[in-house]
Amino acid sequence: MKAVQLNATDGPSALGLVDVEAPAAEPGTVLIDVAYAGVTFPELLQSRGQYQMQLPLPYTMGSEVAGTVREVGEGVTGFAVGDRVLGVAGTGGYAEIMAVPAASVLPLPETVSLKAGAGMPMNLLTADFALRVRGNLEAGQSVLIHGAAGGLGSALVQVALAYGAEVIAVVSTEEKAETVTNLGAQHVVFADGFKTKVKEIYPHGVDLVADPVGGDRFTDSLRCLSTFGTLLVLGFTAGQIPEVKVNRLLLNNISVAGVGWGAALAGRPEMVAQQWESLWPHLSAGILNPSIHAVLPLREAGKALEIIDSRSVRGKVLLDVNGDENDPAASAR
Repeated sequence: MKAVQLNATDGPSALGLVDVEAPAAEPGTVLIDVAYAGVTFPELLQSRGQYQMQLPLPYTMGSEVAGTVREVGEGVTGFAVGDRVLGVAGTGGYAEIMAVPAASVLPLPETVSLKAGAGMPMNLLTADFALRVRGNLEAGQSVLIHGAAGGLGSALVQVALAYGAEVIAVVSTEEKAETVTNLGAQHVVFADGFKTKVKEIYPHGVDLVADPVGGDRFTDSLRCLSTFGTLLVLGFTAGQIPEVKVNRLLLNNISVAGVGWGAALAGRPEMVAQQWESLWPHLSAGILNPSIHAVLPLREAGKALEIIDSRSVRGKVLLDVNGDENDPAASAR
């Protein structure tokens, strides 16, 4: 089968399309014929050897896919050949066939196309884990979201709105402002001087800050919190890992919470299905519908990572592996 492998940690240019042996349906796994693969920021870091977990080279990249069930391994129930599904795993997604542990295979509503579905798993599950699980989000609360037009940021916007929150989206350009406005964000502010604008909207501060960016905006994010508010740390796309002076937390009765969705899955394989159950009503209703920035052929996986590296992304970048000609919901999204 065709697959894109990382041959060296030299960045996106080190990815190459190769022929490899197709995976087997081991006990407890599901083989998926991949239609689309999602492209994520951690994969950009992997290509440079900057991710916290590094694998022996070469290996097939890709952590999330949408497609149809090709084969089920021994002991797997609940899935049949031909089912439309999503799959989440550490590697193997940039390929024609992906082997996924059954606990990380998710059904796809009939109203959602495979193309839209491929933009969902990592971002929606991370957003749900951040807001509902780590942030204890309640309807009517306010959420400030950094990097709101990106893949994860736009998922945070949609999940927060689905759970009844009021969203303040932080963006860097007019084009990104348009994107988050179309997603339904009630307020949009620009990254430069965001604290002043947020304080004008919420003089007493916001309940939650969701921050996948980090860098020099971290301290001002703390200053945007209301009493008992929480800053959710989702990553550091700005490159710089900020530090917090804990006296700020003490004096203002605020919190900082780490959001490591992948780490939380260790020893909790049932968590993926539980989260998907929480998201399912909003998925079926069409409320959670990812914005697609670009769709590239599998052979251009390196270019897809370069697009993410450009910081110009508005929504999700996908790889078209087998196409969606046979997807009955393709025209729905």
